[in-house]
Amino acid sequence: MSDNEQELGITESKEHSPGEWYSEVVRKAGLASYGPDSMGGFIVTRPRGYALWEKVQENLDEWFKGTGVDNAYFPMFIPESYLDKESEFVDGFDPEVAWVTEGGNEELEERLAVRPTSESIITPYMSQWTRSHRDLPLRLNQWCSVVRWEATETKPFFRTKEFLWQEGHTAHESAEAAWDETVTRLGQYEKLYEDVLAIPVMRGRKPEHDKFPGGETTTTVEALMPDGKSLQGATSHDLGQSFAEAYDLTYVDEDEEEQVAHTTSWGLSWRALGGLIMTHSDDQGLVLPPTVAPEQVVIVPIWQEDTREDVLQYSTEVAAELEEAGVRVHLDDRDERNPGFKFNEWELKGVPLRIEIGPNEVDDEELTLAHRPDGEQSVVNRETLVSSVDEHLDTVQEKLYEAAEENLEENVREADSPEEILGTIGKHGGYVKTPWCGDEACEQVIKEKIAAEIVMVPFDEEHEPDADECTLCGEDASKTAYFAKTY
Repeated sequence: MSDNEQELGITESKEHSPGEWYSEVVRKAGLASYGPDSMGGFIVTRPRGYALWEKVQENLDEWFKGTGVDNAYFPMFIPESYLDKESEFVDGFDPEVAWVTEGGNEELEERLAVRPTSESIITPYMSQWTRSHRDLPLRLNQWCSVVRWEATETKPFFRTKEFLWQEGHTAHESAEAAWDETVTRLGQYEKLYEDVLAIPVMRGRKPEHDKFPGGETTTTVEALMPDGKSLQGATSHDLGQSFAEAYDLTYVDEDEEEQVAHTTSWGLSWRALGGLIMTHSDDQGLVLPPTVAPEQVVIVPIWQEDTREDVLQYSTEVAAELEEAGVRVHLDDRDERNPGFKFNEWELKGVPLRIEIGPNEVDDEELTLAHRPDGEQSVVNRETLVSSVDEHLDTVQEKLYEAAEENLEENVREADSPEEILGTIGKHGGYVKTPWCGDEACEQVIKEKIAAEIVMVPFDEEHEPDADECTLCGEDASKTAYFAKTY
C-alpha cells in the first residue's frame, strides 16, 4: 500500500472486490499505512485514523467511569510463570503468543510474553489489593495494545498482529454480581455500536466450545458487514472463579470466612473501526457518522475573482458561528484547488455534511447543504444555521443506521437442513438461524464445507429454538444457533 499512488478516487468496487476496495479506502482516506515489509501484519495508524479511535475511547471511557471503573496500566510483558498458572488459558492462546527471550545482549532467565490479553498479569495484582469484602467490587480498565501472532491473512483494523483496545477486569463477591457486570459491559458495547457508530448489532453468547479460555461464559455483540460476514464487535466474559483460584484472588466475607472471588473481563478493539469503515463507506470513499467524524462539516466557498472577498467573508462568519456552537467544522479556502476537487476530496475523507457557499448564497443569506451518504441537498436560511446543521447531522446519522439496519434485517434467514444452511450462506452470506443441540460436532459439519461457524447463541430469556430437533443431527434442540462466515 504505497502512499505515493494516486491519492484521490477509489478505483475498486465495494460490491465486486470488497477486500481491495476496503484497503484502498483505508489508505486514500488517510487512516493507516502498512508497516515495514519485514514485519507483515502491522499497521501505522495515521492521525485521521487515530482520531476515530479517540472518539471511541471518549465515549466508552465516560460510560465506564460512570459505572465505577478506574483506569490503570500494567506491564506489556508477562512472565511465562504467570501464564502457566491457568492451564486452559495458556492452551487457548499459546499459538498466538509472541515471546521475548533476550534483553540487550543477555538471555533472559525467564521468557516474557508480549501480552495477548492481561488476565494473567492483572489478576495477581487484584489479589494483592483485595483483602475484605469491603474491597469489592474492584473494577479496573486499561487502554493499551496487545499482540497476537496470527498466521491468518491480515487486514487493517479488522485483523492485525498488534492492535489497540481496552480491557476491563473486575472482581466480585458473588456469581450474580459477576454476571450483572458481564451484561452491563455488553450493553455498553451495544450502545457504542448502535448510538455512536450507527451499526445495529445482535447480542448473545458464544457456544461453549468457543468461549474465552478458562472462562465460564463469553457474551458477544455481532455486526453484519455488507459483504455478508459477521464481525465479532466486542466480547464480555464471565470468568467464574477459575482465574481467581489460579491467582489466589480471595476475600474475607462478613462472617470472617475466606471466599474465592468471581471475576470478569471485557474488551473492545479497533476492530470496531474496521466495522465502521466497511459498513458505511462506498465507491466514492470513506463515510463517517457525525458522532465520530473528525470534521462534521466542511465549508466549500465558490467564487469568481469579483465575488471572492464577499464569499470568503460570509464563509468565515458561518464557520466561526458553527465552531462557537461546538460543531467540528473546517473551512476549505484553498486558492490552488477548485470546488470540484474539494468536493471529491472531502467525500473521500468521509465528512458527513458539506456546506456550499457561492455569490447566490451570500446575496440570499442562505446556505446549500449536501449529505455525504447520498448527495441529498437542501437550502437553508442563514438565520437558522446552527439548528439546521444540527438537524441535518442527526439526519445523516439516522440514514447510516437505517441502511445498516435494513442490511441486517434482510440477511437473517432460517434453515431446516444442513444443505439449506450451506446453500443459503453460500448464495447470500449473512446469518442463518437454526435449532441446535449444542454439540460442537454439528458445527463442524458446516465449518468444514463452507468455513462458516456458529457466531452467536441468543440469550435463553430472549429466544427459544423454533423447533424441537437439531437441524444438523436430529437430536433434541436446546438452543438457536446463528451461523455465518466471519473475519
